[in-house]
Amino acid sequence: MQITIRQVDKEVVWELRHQVMWADKSFDYIKLVDDDLGIHYGLYKGSSLISVISLFIIDDECQFRKFATLHQEQGKGYGSKLLNHVMKEAQNNRSKKIWCNARKNKMDFYKKFGLQETNDSFIKDGKHYVIMEKYL
Repeated sequence: MQITIRQVDKEVVWELRHQVMWADKSFDYIKLVDDDLGIHYGLYKGSSLISVISLFIIDDECQFRKFATLHQEQGKGYGSKLLNHVMKEAQNNRSKKIWCNARKNKMDFYKKFGLQETNDSFIKDGKHYVIMEKYL
């Protein structure tokens, strides 16, 4: 099965975001106010969208947000392929830093990509987050 990664419209990522991240919330909950400013990527296995991520470039920094992979496809390397792609995009953009608000239970995943935990953390809707970053 062929794997492809391509830019997609924000509406394409919303469905998967909702299904994976916040299925118990209203659909509008997963939309970001600044989604129009993001570059949205989808990873497809054949014609099926299985992972999404949104990249926001502000000056010389990139933040990736709303990274979601279908539950049944997690642990198979698809999310890793997509995150590697976005990190290369950040480097191609000559960004100095890439960062994210990582769910605490996913920190080990992000550490594999060289992101490091900062001292900044917060709780949103009962989920614990820590800001992780990598200088490029």
